[in-house]
Amino acid sequence: MKKILIIGNSAAGIACAEAIRKNDKEAKITIVSKENYPCYSRCLISYFLAGDIPEQKLIYRNEEFFKENNIELVLGQEIERIDIKKKQAVVVKDAESSEKGKLKFDYDGLVLANGASSKMPDLKGITKRGVFGFRTVDDAKSITELLPVTDTACVLGGGLIGLKAAYALKKRGLDVKVIVKSKQVLSQVLDYEAAEFFKNLLTEKGVDIVTGADVSEILGNGDVKAIKLDTGKVIACQIVVVGKGVSPNIKLIKETPINSREGILTDEYMQTSVSDIFACGDVAETYDIATGETTINALWPNAVEQGKVAGENICGKKSKYPGSLGMNSVEFFDLPVISLGITRPREGFEVMSKSDTKNNSYRKVVIKDNRLVGAILLGRIENSGVYLNLIHEKTDISSIKDLLLESNFSYPQTISLSNKGDNIYV
Repeated sequence: MKKILIIGNSAAGIACAEAIRKNDKEAKITIVSKENYPCYSRCLISYFLAGDIPEQKLIYRNEEFFKENNIELVLGQEIERIDIKKKQAVVVKDAESSEKGKLKFDYDGLVLANGASSKMPDLKGITKRGVFGFRTVDDAKSITELLPVTDTACVLGGGLIGLKAAYALKKRGLDVKVIVKSKQVLSQVLDYEAAEFFKNLLTEKGVDIVTGADVSEILGNGDVKAIKLDTGKVIACQIVVVGKGVSPNIKLIKETPINSREGILTDEYMQTSVSDIFACGDVAETYDIATGETTINALWPNAVEQGKVAGENICGKKSKYPGSLGMNSVEFFDLPVISLGITRPREGFEVMSKSDTKNNSYRKVVIKDNRLVGAILLGRIENSGVYLNLIHEKTDISSIKDLLLESNFSYPQTISLSNKGDNIYV
């Protein structure tokens, strides 16, 4: 019986386990997770923190799923070392403990789906009580416990994580201040003009956004009392949420032959440089369809697709992963936006945009060699799947370029461009 070990119990790991069980009814599948919760959707923790949904609504796959698929689930154990020669993954409970203090998992095939962790800055006071990342259920629960004694929260970072946390805390009735080092919010996914729509909207809703400033120190005696900006300004607060992105969990493979850069490098089969080890999800660095380079596009749909491909291939198939695409969709106070592919183009790209501040509408497309490589749709986001397909298919859009910014641009206008009409995302 083949032993397959999956490290990680989120989107990629679960999709991988499902694919394995579909292709191999007999394999022994073990999933190990450092968290103490069944698989849940990280995408929803801001809604949980806001009080919009109860904890049970976070669950993505319940205990019954693991029983039905004969999957051993080991929670609350963090794999800290992989022995490639012995084909073992080891949990070290105590570095100074004897051999009895270790848990070992043998494997014939290994899947690294251990995701990423909140990126915490090297900042004086960062370990004080009241400072949190914002990625796990435990983060949200710990923040919630302090809400009754909190009137002001400071969020460090104006990216998706930071603004989702700010939105949730504002809904909880707190005074919220967002500190953004760059000149705009959402700098990794939107251009300045689109970002201004959200900055203005959040400001109107009572969220104080401070751009062009950074935190130099978190103040307090044990508990958070205030933050100090690099401008010298001090802002009193009881909670600090760090929303400065995530770092892939590659420490696990540092002393192995597994190749990595920002993340664990994989080929088109999601295989690493070690033949019986695969990687998928937020820890995996894969081909980017828009840029043609390898990168980490840490998104739930990408993780699911990568996990499925890894699971099929660890069972002996030759399924190919076509590559990922940077894609973000978010909505704050009823204003939605979708960004696709390259939104911050370099020299040599053609950019077209159309803005309507009165109706909270903005569209931007990025073109390279008559191929759509990126888009931002704000306000009116219907038919975004058509733009996504044009990027995926690398379609020559020269004949319809002047139509791309129109609010009624839709699938029928693309039919003449390709004989792949059945593949259009609608």
